[in-house]
Amino acid sequence: MNSDPLKFFIVAGEPSGDLHGGKLIHAIQSIEPNSSFMGHGGDLMKEAGMQILEHTDDLAMMGFAEVIRHLPKMMRIMGKTIETISRVKPDRIILIDYPGFNLRLAKKIQNQTIPVTYFILPQAWAWKEKRVETMKSVVDQALSIFPFEEDWYESRGLSANYVGHPFVEQEHLDESSKEFYQRHDLTIEYPILVLLPGSRQQEVDKHWPIFIKTVEKLKSHTKNLQVIVGKAQNVSISPIPEDYRIEENARKAMIAGTAALVSSGTATLECAVEDTPMVVCYKLSGISWMMAQSMTRIKYAAMVNLIADEKIVPEFLQQDMTPDQLVKAMLPLLDTRSSERKIMLAGFDKVRRTLGIPGVYHRAAEAIIQRTKAVHG
Repeated sequence: MNSDPLKFFIVAGEPSGDLHGGKLIHAIQSIEPNSSFMGHGGDLMKEAGMQILEHTDDLAMMGFAEVIRHLPKMMRIMGKTIETISRVKPDRIILIDYPGFNLRLAKKIQNQTIPVTYFILPQAWAWKEKRVETMKSVVDQALSIFPFEEDWYESRGLSANYVGHPFVEQEHLDESSKEFYQRHDLTIEYPILVLLPGSRQQEVDKHWPIFIKTVEKLKSHTKNLQVIVGKAQNVSISPIPEDYRIEENARKAMIAGTAALVSSGTATLECAVEDTPMVVCYKLSGISWMMAQSMTRIKYAAMVNLIADEKIVPEFLQQDMTPDQLVKAMLPLLDTRSSERKIMLAGFDKVRRTLGIPGVYHRAAEAIIQRTKAVHG
């Protein structure tokens, strides 16, 4: 291969994908500093040096009803994406999660013979297993972040490389615990409840009223309860009671928290990595819930439970997500001496041991660059 700078087209459609995409770009740049990046992502990928075509704020959607409502818009974005890829002719396309859009894109550009890396694979082991057949025909390189995925995919004919989970990276925080407590006027002797209502606006809108009612009930049982909200930058939350603290760095809130009420998603695994006991909940629209129920094959909603293959943290989904249920499950977790809390923390330790060692993005970057150079000869 000649020494021309490598050109990558990257697609991330959600805030979590933006986070991983930004760090992956930095890792690639550390090996191939002259590489260029274009595609769909968010502020973190832009800060890392990528030219943003569509922002994650305009791409992130939740539930079947939401996807259908925005179908014309997504079709326009798909057309523009294909047109740009045809014109730019990148050396490799990197798809990050977001399978509904990304797999369709990979199929539509297949005739352009541009190699495709998929980083953070579709959770086909949970639902839509037929996606594996599509991936086998369009994906040149599959990079997995979950320990069980490598064998699962390979048993179905797709070679996958497990690079470890990004949450093991444990980046240094820019302030001490003492500084964090002072900034939010927190008292270290009193319990801290962390609220993580979701990273998408639709999630927050569904969950927030129930979160507020749950806190009201918890306060009648827990003296001097302090509340801090881990708020994603791209969502708005209203109303916010006066005594709630807002923190846009969710990891800082998790580290400080005694326990957390968490919207099911990647945040459940991040809480486990940070040793923050949690109660997990989630609510969809009625139609989306019925469709999800008919299409999923997994026992658990929380990623931490899926990895452990046992219920380490309690889950309250759809109609079970009520303030009374959440309060009952949360109270023992706010008591640092409770057996429920100790058992949960032991489960977290088991999960952490399966997630690999630091260096995930660097390993992914090395694999991508090596494969790209090998393909181009």
